[in-house]
Formats: sequence, structure tokens, C-alpha cells
Amino acid sequence: MGQRLNRCLDVPVALPPLRRRLLLLFIMLFLWLYMFYSCAGSCAGLATRGSPSPPRAAPPLGPGEESSVEEQRAAPDAASPISSFFNGSGTKRLPQAIIIGVKKGGTRALLEFLRVHPDVRAVGAEPHFFDRNYERGLAWYRDLMPRTLEGQITMEKTPSYFVTKEAPARISSMSKGTKLIVVVRDPVTRAISDYTQTLSKKPDIPTFESLTFKNRTTGLIDTSWSAIQIGIYAKHLENWLLYFPIGQILFVSGERLISDPAGELGRVQDFLGLKRIITDKHFYFNKTKGFPCLKKAEGSSKPHCLGKTKGRTHPDIDQEVVQRLRDFYRPFNMKFYQMTGQDFGWD
Repeated sequence: MGQRLNRCLDVPVALPPLRRRLLLLFIMLFLWLYMFYSCAGSCAGLATRGSPSPPRAAPPLGPGEESSVEEQRAAPDAASPISSFFNGSGTKRLPQAIIIGVKKGGTRALLEFLRVHPDVRAVGAEPHFFDRNYERGLAWYRDLMPRTLEGQITMEKTPSYFVTKEAPARISSMSKGTKLIVVVRDPVTRAISDYTQTLSKKPDIPTFESLTFKNRTTGLIDTSWSAIQIGIYAKHLENWLLYFPIGQILFVSGERLISDPAGELGRVQDFLGLKRIITDKHFYFNKTKGFPCLKKAEGSSKPHCLGKTKGRTHPDIDQEVVQRLRDFYRPFNMKFYQMTGQDFGWD
């Protein structure tokens, strides 16, 4: 048999006995590995779990979606043994928790802080599935998610969901048990920060003061301007409460996320059912930027602060305009406090 194998592989018979034995050992090892991975797909279920498990049910589809065999096949619901070997173990799952808002409230900081936790896996970029890409279907959405192990939480954040009328119904259709997180901030400061971001991209836009009013003489606030409209939190929350109980939504203070990040992260970890691993020891205050940074970011041993687009210096705004905005938001803030059971101290 050794001679046949040598002839097939064109190996000279005159090789020293030791080299021949090593070569044959290498060939046998290669064949064994090939046979192992060839049968891994069919054997892995029994080898790893001891008994076959029933197939995972497809996730509920949202309004207007149609189920198809091709879509279910394309959905990366579970990793095969070989793909897990090359790409890392775990399963792609739809998110169990979503940071739904608000823009310029501190959502990026919260997500970066949460990613330090070993039981949190999150998408880096904003998927915008429930506002811009819903027609792509849940299979497409799930494919964006990172792989998670049993006991880990899949998360994403897209701040525009909070002000998107269709988002609550769509998320509820995906899973009524989805946990929602809203980072809120003084609506006046938030509006100025929103304007500052736009100004950095479009330096020729009108002044904040001129955009704030429909008629400055009468003091009529222009609520159609998104920078103003987003901050009417009570109005947007009413839409979410049609589909989710208030206890399923956590409201994080953007101000306390800066002054006491560990305290706010403690509340978030409790809400998500996670062990309190992220504590004071993970943060240091960056005086230049004016907000806390991580001593060690996810997957790194170096300190990490948010990029230069965060913590921009705000332009000077006419204080009379600022006061008028505070007067405008006050009744909405009071209603928001009542709805959430929290006083955020903006007045």
C-alpha cells in the first residue's frame, strides 16, 4: 500500500525511512482533517449539544414584508461549524435592545461606554433600519448584527428612531419585548448643539436666531425646524407609549452621563439585566473636551475619547433667544417629567 501511495503522489521510493514515515504521517493527518470538516456540518449538532434541537423559528416579519425560502436561507441565523472556525463563534441575532434617541443627546458616548461590557455586542454604524431601510427586510437587518454567544446582548443605536412616526410599530412588530433606551438632554442645549453640527458642514446657513423663529417680532417659535422639533420629547414619547409600556423604556440623562458616567451606566446595566461591570475605574475626565473618556476602549489597552466631531464649541447665541426657547420648552418638559417619573432639572 505504501508503494501505491508513493506512486500516486509521485514520491521517490528511495527516500530515507524516517522521511517516508513523516511524509505518510502528514498525508494521513491532512486526510483526517479533510474528513473531519467535511462531516462537521452534519455532526456538530450532536457533538456540541448531545441531541438535535428543533429549528429556530424565523423572526416575525414587519408590515409589508413577505416571507420567502430564499430570504430564510440568506438570513445568517446560526453559524456553521466551519464559518464559526474562520469567522469566530456565535450567532447573528436581531437586537434585544436599541438606543432610539435622541440626536445630539449623548447616544454615541453611551454606546461606546456600553461596549466595554463583555456581554454587550453592538453595531458600530447606525443601521437606520426602522426609518430608512425597512423595505430591505429583517434578514438584511440581522445580517448587520455582530455574532453573539449565549447570554450576550445584541444592540444598535439610531437616534432618529425616536422622532420617526413609524418606528415604534415596526420595532414592536419585530419583537414586543425589545428594550428601548433614550438619552435626553436639555432641549435648548441640544438644539444649539444640533445647529453647531450643521454649521460645521454648511458654514453659509442662516443664524441660529433667524432659524428659531417664524416671526421674531411676535416670538413665534418655528417648530417645523428639526433642531427645535426633536426637543419636544413629550410629543414623541406619546407615540412610543402606544406600542411599549413605560417600564420597557429607559431614559438616560445626557447631563449625568457627563457628570457621573458610572452612575448612569449602572442604571443602564441594571435595565439590561447585566452584571455591573462598568464602574468609575473605567473613566477619566478629559478637561480639553469637557467630558469623560474611557481609560481602555473595547479591544484596546489605550485610553479612548470620542472623535473631534464630538464636543464642538458652540457659537454665542443671543441670550434673549435662549430664554424664549426655555419658556417655550418648559410646559413640554414638565409633561415629560410626569410621563417618565424623572425630573431632569432643565428648568
